[in-house]
Amino acid sequence: MLTRRISPTSVSHRLILFSKQRLSCRFHRRQLSSSAPVAPPQPLANASAFAAITTELDRIAPRIDIKADQIEVLRGPEQFYETLKKKLRGAKRRIYLSTLYVGKSEYELISTLREALVDRGPELKLSILTDALRGTRESPDASCASLLAALAAEFPDQVEIRMYHTPNLTGLRKRLIPKRINEGWGLQHIKLYGFDDEVILSGANLSNDYFTNRQDRYHVFSAESVAEYFARIHHAVCSVSFLLLPSVTNPSSYTLEWPDSNRAPSPLLDPRAYIGATTALLLPLSSPPLNPLPPSSTSTASVYTLLTHPPTINTELPALRALLSSPLHSYTFTAGYFNPHPLITDSLLLASRPPGNSPGTILTASPSANGFYNSAGISGLLPAAYTHLSLVFLRAARGANVQLREWQRGVVGQPGGWTYHAKGLWLTLSSFQASPSNSTSSSVPAPTTNHHHPAITSIGSSNYTTRSYGLDLEVGALVVTRDPVLMAQWETERAALLHRSRPVTEDELGSEERRAGWRVRVAMWIVRVVGGAL
Repeated sequence: MLTRRISPTSVSHRLILFSKQRLSCRFHRRQLSSSAPVAPPQPLANASAFAAITTELDRIAPRIDIKADQIEVLRGPEQFYETLKKKLRGAKRRIYLSTLYVGKSEYELISTLREALVDRGPELKLSILTDALRGTRESPDASCASLLAALAAEFPDQVEIRMYHTPNLTGLRKRLIPKRINEGWGLQHIKLYGFDDEVILSGANLSNDYFTNRQDRYHVFSAESVAEYFARIHHAVCSVSFLLLPSVTNPSSYTLEWPDSNRAPSPLLDPRAYIGATTALLLPLSSPPLNPLPPSSTSTASVYTLLTHPPTINTELPALRALLSSPLHSYTFTAGYFNPHPLITDSLLLASRPPGNSPGTILTASPSANGFYNSAGISGLLPAAYTHLSLVFLRAARGANVQLREWQRGVVGQPGGWTYHAKGLWLTLSSFQASPSNSTSSSVPAPTTNHHHPAITSIGSSNYTTRSYGLDLEVGALVVTRDPVLMAQWETERAALLHRSRPVTEDELGSEERRAGWRVRVAMWIVRVVGGAL
């Protein structure tokens, strides 16, 4: 492996927010940090509530203003896969794919990429970013890495494969921790699928179940400014990741090397310096301008870009907490693996208690829609662990205006059985109007119709868990609109997910049939270590 030593990169003056201790690798698995304050936000005034929300978001994250008709909401895995292949075949200049992993048997996807590279020739460049731990887990047997290495060997001048490696797993710990659980120390969890001037944001990885019977969420942005921003994020992370090269002598068919041109030292050799250099690289991309410009008169939607790079950058958590503290008509929160960070849980419950008392709906996977359902060994206990976490939530929610629902479509492992992997937040705002004189600093004026349709949604890779904010690289977006057509798309998406769910109560989850036994303690430990990593 090629490695270079460099002096730690000087970090932006913004890093005075973080003490030297926060750059220590030893505490990553417990520490939550943010590039913005995470103290409970103050409730926003009811008057001009919409303007107040967007003004607050302008202080937390970069904003990209586009037209609402440049956003398409996809419904399911089959539409996602067909759209993905269509966009890949139509790409002329660039394809960039950020994912946790590519399924080791995704030959059709590789064939589609190969077809595009041959048809367009040298002008088309393909960049793929995956996680090093997950992508090499099966080596020296067939793996994500060996599959992608073959593509890089065939198109050496057009294809670059990068693999991010967490700085939290090095030295003796890396040698001793089994491959099956080493992802518990941090992952590249971003899911971005870009083609020329379009990009899909999703929580879905690139493997067969995500194309067939695993429910997720998917937004297509056909806007050059959005695609270019996320391309910058993708390539920035690539520049601090290992380069995968094909090898005819290595039994795994590939090697991972650290190029001299990388923008940080290797995380395996100097994790502290790696974190500092990577933070300096990503912080400008995650920071809002000091004086954001008002939106153009033609924009009807705003995209607030969210980035989590533990332990130094987190714009998602403060943004979500600010939203949940605003005047809401209602909200729906979903996570396939229901284990939200305590601050997210607190914000959800506070929104549904007096004085706001906003109706809240929590949607999660039923045990038989959990990817670990009937798994062999200890992992088979995980559905019971998530059930126990749901029970804990309902106990905390006593007196709050909240309903918990479980999603199910058949039974995992049986014909017609699906798993549930969707994550996100839909917010319906109270019917307040922003006056023109007060909305110049706001991204989008208040909606005048469809008050009971969502006006804001979050989309992206995050599971909103402690590990999402303490270990993993995550990217997402908050989208805000006044456009009734886009709002209706979000309501259709939300309603379709709820249609396959049913409400569950504290009594049901605490019943003899569903109560978790003593073995759930083992599963709870697994959830804390690797929960939400899939």
